[in-house]
Amino acid sequence: MKTDKPYGIYGFRFTEALQHPFCYLYAVGYDKINHADYYWNGLERTDGPLFLIQYTTKGQGMFRLNEQAFEMTSGSAFLADIPGTHEYYWSEGNEPWEFYFMLIRPALIAPFWEEIKQKLGSVPSLPPVSRPVKLLREIYTEARAGRITDPYHASSLVYQFILELSRYASHEHKHRDGWPDSIRLAVDYLESNYDQMISLDQLASELHISKYHLLRLFSRTVGMTPNEYLNKVRLERAVELLRRPDLSVAQVAEAVGFSSSSYFIRVFHHKTGQTPGSFRERDHRLNYDRLFFD
Repeated sequence: MKTDKPYGIYGFRFTEALQHPFCYLYAVGYDKINHADYYWNGLERTDGPLFLIQYTTKGQGMFRLNEQAFEMTSGSAFLADIPGTHEYYWSEGNEPWEFYFMLIRPALIAPFWEEIKQKLGSVPSLPPVSRPVKLLREIYTEARAGRITDPYHASSLVYQFILELSRYASHEHKHRDGWPDSIRLAVDYLESNYDQMISLDQLASELHISKYHLLRLFSRTVGMTPNEYLNKVRLERAVELLRRPDLSVAQVAEAVGFSSSSYFIRVFHHKTGQTPGSFRERDHRLNYDRLFFD
């Protein structure tokens, strides 16, 4: 029965979901905790295997992963595998802990989940206006209103949420404002000099840092190596030049900095599934202003 209180926990046990490859929504809720007997130990639970995301909207709680403790405050979330070596709880003296949570079976989404944790960590900060948080609220609202009535709807909501969280994780590293100065300078240099032969040694020398440090920091920040980023920039520029009928494929390759036309063709085919020549013949009719690569 629906009440005026905004809190609630809703579980789902669709038998049909066990017979088909669905994303299985186990439970979703919005809760307010202010009692010290609220305590969960990931190794003691018997309802797994499950994935749990819990997002704090107000107050304070604690999440302990292995031997590291995290204070959960507004805007922070944790991602936990059940069973797993984690604990989460509320302590006396803290403000009441308010949070949304969702429990999901691992089937079909495990690769996404692992990639998300790798990119965001197990305790990410998520803005309230971010798409994953909005969608988590929407799923809770759907459950509270009694509109999740079959495994098809439940599965589509879970899959949409995981894709949005994965998308957020993939794009988070692309916001340059939070990048270290050395990485922003490296990207600016690559984007300005893509038509030149640029080695890792040369790039590190320009920035006055170790090439090993540059490689580690660049890969962690941007999500790809400097050479992969350079090829991405070159390919995007190459697509623009392929629209010019006066330039041969070899001339395009040289103009964007590839060492040879054969290497250009190989990289282009790897990213698009076709050669520059066939791309020019088939896709010029779409009149791309720009084609983006990841």
